[in-house]
Amino acid sequence: MTDTVGFSADQDLFAVPGEPAIDQAYLAQGGDWKEIIESQRERADEIIVVNMGPVHPSTHGVMRLVIEMDGETVVSLRPAIGYLHTGIEKSAEFRTWTQGSTFATRMNYVSGIHNEAVFSLAVDELLGITDRMPRRATQLRVLAMETNRIASHLTAVGANCLELGATSPQEVGLRERERLLEFTEAWTGLRMNNAYIRPGGVQNDLPTDGIELLDELIKQMKINIPEIAGFMLDNPIFKLRTQNVGVMDLSTCMMLGATGPVLRAAGYPWDLRKAQPYLGYEHYDFEVCYEKSCDAYARFKIRCDEMMQSIRIVEQVRDELVESAGEPYRIQDPELEWPSDLTVGADGQGNSNEHIKHIMGESMEALIHHFKKVTQGFHVPAGQVYTAIEGPSGELGMHLVSDGGTRPYRMHMRDPGFHHIQTLPIMSEGAMLSDVFMALASLDPVMGGVDR
Repeated sequence: MTDTVGFSADQDLFAVPGEPAIDQAYLAQGGDWKEIIESQRERADEIIVVNMGPVHPSTHGVMRLVIEMDGETVVSLRPAIGYLHTGIEKSAEFRTWTQGSTFATRMNYVSGIHNEAVFSLAVDELLGITDRMPRRATQLRVLAMETNRIASHLTAVGANCLELGATSPQEVGLRERERLLEFTEAWTGLRMNNAYIRPGGVQNDLPTDGIELLDELIKQMKINIPEIAGFMLDNPIFKLRTQNVGVMDLSTCMMLGATGPVLRAAGYPWDLRKAQPYLGYEHYDFEVCYEKSCDAYARFKIRCDEMMQSIRIVEQVRDELVESAGEPYRIQDPELEWPSDLTVGADGQGNSNEHIKHIMGESMEALIHHFKKVTQGFHVPAGQVYTAIEGPSGELGMHLVSDGGTRPYRMHMRDPGFHHIQTLPIMSEGAMLSDVFMALASLDPVMGGVDR
């Protein structure tokens, strides 16, 4: 067994050129720690390095925090990310514009419908069809996003409570989120990774009993979701663990690019649905929730309040959908129509006999057009665009570049969690180790979106 070896500063294997000299560096290669212990016995400080991760803390995703501690006090904290990097943005550059929704929704698997929405809105703008979008398509997009916002916030507040050891609020959150996922599955066909919102509209209309299902969902949410706030906001243990913890004032938020509940907890009521309206949000009656205490408690309360505001929006969209029943839910353009529209029979199942007969037996041109539309997709005029929406965690942005072809030339997502992770050191240094967990939970980062 190789003994632990001490190196002088000029022998430090980990030093980089120009780095200031240190008194001693150690390389443990065999498990014999006696030499390190003896040499450190006379030191006055008690700095230790703790690796929190790489683990999967609750639902945030695989991440690692390198923490230097003096006893229980955090001296420095360095986030290490990249464990969930999947290359989604680069992969999407080799797929059609329609397939981009399937990639975008997987970046943040908790609020994937918002990713689909910002991607599709960016493509719509490049196509120049934003103002021609059918009103039912816009209404269905808003409904999908607001129900997804509630599901995302339920995950965030439930995980926050669970990291304190409070299981009941998490169980309530999971129960209500399950209702939302069941409704989403009945509507889109999938519980997550939906690819429901696509360039030019949405994949399909509500099912025949969609309004009845939505009415029951609204009824249950209005009764049950306030339970979480009732459990926690006046709980003395919760208040002790979250008030004046993870404090980040407005100037710090602005400097580090914080948005969403993190920014609004610092007293700035900035919500893109109000500040830069899209999808007709300016016509809906809802309030921007904000607090002024700048701490983890405020971020938790904002998410609880925002869920109730989203229910208000869903109720208004519900009435609009009743009025627009039977109207188109996609852009009416022969260049953008999808073969799936033509292959569904009158009974809503299988392939349309008329369509198959036409492309297979009557028109070679129609068959070629069908084949190219499926394999190549539609062309998007050359240009670039940045589109931003208010995601559950903050500003969710999409930068797209088109060279005039049938797939993105460049695609990049601005995920709010990526910017929020960099705020952890300033919120945690000087605090206790136990406060790091609350600071992290209050940011609601999803590492799939951070790493992409």
